[in-house]
Amino acid sequence: MDMNEIKEIFFQECEEQLAELESGLLKLNDGDRDPETVNAVFRAVHSIKGGAGAFGLDDLVSFAHVFETTLDCVRSNRLDPGPEVLKVMLKSADVLADLTNAARDGGSVDEARSRQLIKELEALANGEVPQASAAAPAPVEVVAKPVAAVAPPPVNDEGFQPVAFSFDDFDAAEEPPLMEMPTYEIVFKPKSDLYAKGNEATLLLRDLSRLGEMSIHCDMGALPTLERLSPESAYFSWKIQLATDKGEDAIRTVFEFAEWDCDLEISLVEDEATQSGEELPMQPVPFDLSILDDVPAVSVGVVEEEEQLASRQQDIRNAAVSAAGTASNVLQMAQSAARAPAEKAAPAASAAAQSAAAQQAAASAGTPTIRVDLDRVDRLINLVGELVINQAMLSQSVVENDANGTSSINMGLEELQQLTREIQDSVMAIRAQPVKPVFQRMSRIVREIADMTGKSVRLITEGENTEVDKTVIDKLAEPLTHMIRNAVDHGLETPEKRLAAGKSAEGTVRLTAKHRSGRIVIELADDGAGINREKVRQKAIDNDLIAADANLSDEEIDNLIFHAGFSTADKISDISGRGVGMDVVKRSIQALGGRINISSKPGHGSVFTMSLPLTLAVLDGMVVTVANQTLVVPLTAIVETLQPEASAIHSFGSNQRLISIRNSFCPLVDVGRILNFRAIQANPVEGVALLVESEGGGQRALMVDAIQGQRQVVIKSLEANYTHVPGIAAATILGDGRVALILDVDAIVAASRGQSLKPEMSLAAVG
Repeated sequence: MDMNEIKEIFFQECEEQLAELESGLLKLNDGDRDPETVNAVFRAVHSIKGGAGAFGLDDLVSFAHVFETTLDCVRSNRLDPGPEVLKVMLKSADVLADLTNAARDGGSVDEARSRQLIKELEALANGEVPQASAAAPAPVEVVAKPVAAVAPPPVNDEGFQPVAFSFDDFDAAEEPPLMEMPTYEIVFKPKSDLYAKGNEATLLLRDLSRLGEMSIHCDMGALPTLERLSPESAYFSWKIQLATDKGEDAIRTVFEFAEWDCDLEISLVEDEATQSGEELPMQPVPFDLSILDDVPAVSVGVVEEEEQLASRQQDIRNAAVSAAGTASNVLQMAQSAARAPAEKAAPAASAAAQSAAAQQAAASAGTPTIRVDLDRVDRLINLVGELVINQAMLSQSVVENDANGTSSINMGLEELQQLTREIQDSVMAIRAQPVKPVFQRMSRIVREIADMTGKSVRLITEGENTEVDKTVIDKLAEPLTHMIRNAVDHGLETPEKRLAAGKSAEGTVRLTAKHRSGRIVIELADDGAGINREKVRQKAIDNDLIAADANLSDEEIDNLIFHAGFSTADKISDISGRGVGMDVVKRSIQALGGRINISSKPGHGSVFTMSLPLTLAVLDGMVVTVANQTLVVPLTAIVETLQPEASAIHSFGSNQRLISIRNSFCPLVDVGRILNFRAIQANPVEGVALLVESEGGGQRALMVDAIQGQRQVVIKSLEANYTHVPGIAAATILGDGRVALILDVDAIVAASRGQSLKPEMSLAAVG
């Protein structure tokens, strides 16, 4: 693997870390104060900084270092993550993403913005809270209580010096004694490259201390005289004793991005009694109880919370052990005395603690994953598609030559068909991804547009884990971006207008994804003023899009905003006014085989609903015949099939017909006539009606000649291999090798409402 491949993996991991960073900051912004959320945010920035340092990305390292320092203040409770603080951090996350993209693609970033955010981050790290949050209570800094200085007890004639400890600690059954945990000896010697890449030994040691009780000794023996001192060299090394139950892997994780830039040795320290498998005999030890009157008792709980006090107690114990060899027996006595009542008093609590630890370990173990190039997945999907086509061709050949349909070959083909379907579903699931990355990207768009317009906006996302084909996800970003910009700029009012209307000053934009009838439905709703239909209508008249006396329904007026060049903005700005946004949205959604409609209520807001296929590779369809042509109708659009009776058919106008379905009337659409397969309408009684439902178009009964059956087909792009044909969404290959066209139900329904297909682009029947 060459350096370019390693670098590409780093940038892929950066995308995951940036998503984790964005997600964590949004949780904090919503009031989540879980320490693990703060730690996840910190780790994301730290990981990006460490990897960027390895590749010499100085701009990225410098910004991430300042960001990391400020996050460390939040992690150590020295900075309260209030709204103004998180506003700065969310902007910093955006700049960090820009710097990462610039490092990968060779672009540039706004240096003035970066410098400004660095100043704001440094101010936060120095305790300068923004003015807007000055009224918030200042964070309480946890300071370890000072331990009163105690004169060393006198040494007796045998050279024994009493060791101070508290009998209160014996009751702390829930805290396992320190000496029961494995102890590791760590030798950490940084190289000069470690500091050159933006890492800091103090931060690494601080992260290490969070794994357990730690004692540390700094070796300054390599420090030269002042004349020979080089500011770019590294002279210090550290010898660390760490008691932890996290294991060696957790220790190495702390040094994950610095392991190549330091000498690191980790070894497990085993106690002599453990090695021999025997316990030391109990020996009477002189003990001066008077010293307990002068030394305050320190509970185990305080040891956990006050690292300075814990370190000091550890130093006292180490000094005592070095002063008298019999002190180890004292500690063993204390350990036995503490363990015995704990085992008697709370065996259930111990079992519960072990069970909780096991559950936590299981939860922390992530599902193993591998990285696969998307081209390989696409290749696999294409091969599976060809397998489906060949399986269908083979099945049809056997059926045509086996009149009884009971041969062993026919039965084997049925099993093959089922296995092929399972393989296809499994392969498609590989490409299915949650829409969360796209939704997270919209958070930044909302923040930027809100700042530019001076509005207060809150984005709420739901259904982020809804999965859809990666091809669909990749093409969702552009239409969603335009819709978000439109919702914030045009939909939501200014804070003053909202307050005057009895609303909260903060507007809400809600982005939702869910599965419905084999499709993914994405809704974008705002609680703004809704569509001003009078203004839209007048603008359409001014632009010669409609006649002044045109009689349009509310739905038709709303759909005018999708026309190219249409905009209701009074002036052109960086956000809107050029009339390209919603036109791009409609074309992008239609290119994905989807549809979009609008629901708006004046004074209450608007809802844009997009309905998209879950995949662009396969679909379940109904194979039908129309004027000797074979077509495929998507199964998700069909409500039911009907055999029309003469009494249920009613004429309407000069050339319109209705069909009566359960005491209601539905327009009857001759598909062959719409597509110019025939010049005159067919007799409905001689055909089959497919009741379909279209977004925004209501229900229609599509008239076809016959139904051949239902099957899953592989989608082939007609536009890429031929040209765009109105009324046709795509094509497929049938079992007999013939090409069948997949019907665009929405286009057919629109044509039945008077929006005729272009004659020059319609299909003609071919003999």
